[in-house]
Amino acid sequence: MEIFHSEGAQMLIQAVLALRTEEECRAFLEDLMTGKEIQDCSQRILVARMLREKLVYSRIARDTGASTATISRVNRCCSYGAGGYQLILDRLEKNEEQEKQG
Repeated sequence: MEIFHSEGAQMLIQAVLALRTEEECRAFLEDLMTGKEIQDCSQRILVARMLREKLVYSRIARDTGASTATISRVNRCCSYGAGGYQLILDRLEKNEEQEKQG
C-alpha cells in the first residue's frame, strides 16, 4: 500500500516493532491515539475474532456495538485484505494455548 512508503509510516512501523511490554504498548497507544481511536481499533479486532468464530452480524453488532458497515469492512479485510487480522488472531490463539499449557 502506498501509504506505508512515507517517512512517518516507516517510523510508526519501527516504533511498534520496538515496543517490548504491554505497559510500553499502552503508553505509546495512549499518546498516539485518542480514546475513541483506541476503542474503534479494539472493536475491530473483536469483530475480526467473532467473524473468525463464524458468528452472525446481528450477534457481533449486539455484543460489540459495531455497526454492520464496520463489521462488513472488517469482514472484507479478513477475506481479501493483507492478512494482518489472520496473522494476529493466529498468534493470539497460539499465545492463549501456551498460557493454558503452562
